[in-house]
Amino acid sequence: MALPKTIVYGDGPLSWRDLTAIARRGAVLALSDTAWARIDNARAIVDRVVATGERAYGINTGLGALCNVVLREDQLATLSSNTLLSHACGVGPALRNEQTRAIICAAIANYSQGKSGIRREVVTALMDLLNQHITPLVPSQGSVGYLTHMAHIGLALTGMGEVDYDGRRCGAAEAQSAAGLTPPTLGAKDGLCLVNGTPCMTGLSSLALDDIVRLADWADVIGAMSFEALRGQANALDAEILALKPHPGMQQVGIHLRFILRHSKNIAESVNLRTQDALSLRSIPQIHGACRDQIDHAARHISIELNSATDNPLVLGTPENFRVVSQANPHGESVAMAADLLAVAVAELGGVAERRIDRLVNPLVSGLPPFLVSEPGVNSGMMIAQYVAAALTGENRQLAQPAVVDNFVTSGLQEDHLSMGTGAALKLDRALQNLTQILAIEYLLAAQALEFIGPEKCGAGTVRAWSLLREHIAPYTVDRWLAPDIATAAQLITGQNLLARLLAEECAAEV
Repeated sequence: MALPKTIVYGDGPLSWRDLTAIARRGAVLALSDTAWARIDNARAIVDRVVATGERAYGINTGLGALCNVVLREDQLATLSSNTLLSHACGVGPALRNEQTRAIICAAIANYSQGKSGIRREVVTALMDLLNQHITPLVPSQGSVGYLTHMAHIGLALTGMGEVDYDGRRCGAAEAQSAAGLTPPTLGAKDGLCLVNGTPCMTGLSSLALDDIVRLADWADVIGAMSFEALRGQANALDAEILALKPHPGMQQVGIHLRFILRHSKNIAESVNLRTQDALSLRSIPQIHGACRDQIDHAARHISIELNSATDNPLVLGTPENFRVVSQANPHGESVAMAADLLAVAVAELGGVAERRIDRLVNPLVSGLPPFLVSEPGVNSGMMIAQYVAAALTGENRQLAQPAVVDNFVTSGLQEDHLSMGTGAALKLDRALQNLTQILAIEYLLAAQALEFIGPEKCGAGTVRAWSLLREHIAPYTVDRWLAPDIATAAQLITGQNLLARLLAEECAAEV
């Protein structure tokens, strides 16, 4: 059995792909010696502040609107513990394990900047949760951008609450004991470090990037299948024409579609079948491409945040020459906007897919049997699958409404503008689940349409996509229970990236 991949962070940037490899695929996280040195230096500054008694927010004062309440040294550890207890008030169903793991990973990345002042022992304990697969059960709702989710993680770190330990639900202390771990003792500022910053929205948004990049590739593959099934006019994909509007994503999608449809006799025979196709077909490069450009834009900002110091206060310098600075780096406006932008891209990818689905089942425009069944009437065929896609598309349009513009006042007017970035990331996750189902329906219907065209006449990539589905789902001849077929298609889309595999195979063949 192969050992899990180890990702060492601290001497260069941590990418969102690295984070998802740890959170979703079980890679092990390790920190470099220089990262540990930065963590120790920042902690030494906190210890110096405590020793001198110099007033510094969150180290020896209360929090939020209580920032001017100065505490005694013997109260500082209690403040850390109380911060976790008072902030761990989330509600709703628990996050998925991969989501909680992503948040923990993003938090460790933040501490590794060496500006937080958290104790080395606390960071080690967080890494143990990740690498020993002890995952706190964290309520999903209640964050305006930060605080509640990490508070629940922090409580589990200290042995309170429940966790998932290798698939079994149990108490946090029980799991730590079984894994040979000892909960860390919290000191000054540790509690604030654990709840502060933007790791929640950044970790969740990194997972979303992993999903949307894969789904954008699948949208190109499945869109090409629909283009093939509806006998699209190839002029819309002409490289010279697309180059006249040189958006990067648009060029990439054009390359993908031409690659998937290469050697298609069906497309060659359909030249001049009509003057032009409906926009849902001929504008696939423009629509999918615009979504890809926004994905790239969002990824840049999420990556910057993932490699930023986002605590308040931040500690700078050395124990001999330091500054403790109260500022607003925990405000997650950039990530919140990025997540909202991704939700718009998700809604658009699903919206145009639903329009192609409608054309596939509509005999007035498809040139195919009504609802893709040979004996319509006694059989309803794929009629209601389009209804489902329409419902999910409608929900995604609602989820595309921006969260970042919703503002509230908290903490006695002290925090009077909030990013709502965690809410943006969570609704993005829901929209991505919907998009997966919409694309699964289009995949199912486009493959069925190709049964009437003749798959042997189709493009090389189209045939590969059709064959993959047919390994798991038989053609539709008479009405049968469709929900399991949609679920199977969704599993295929979730479990692999066919386009990436096809492109890799092509590159290998050329070499």
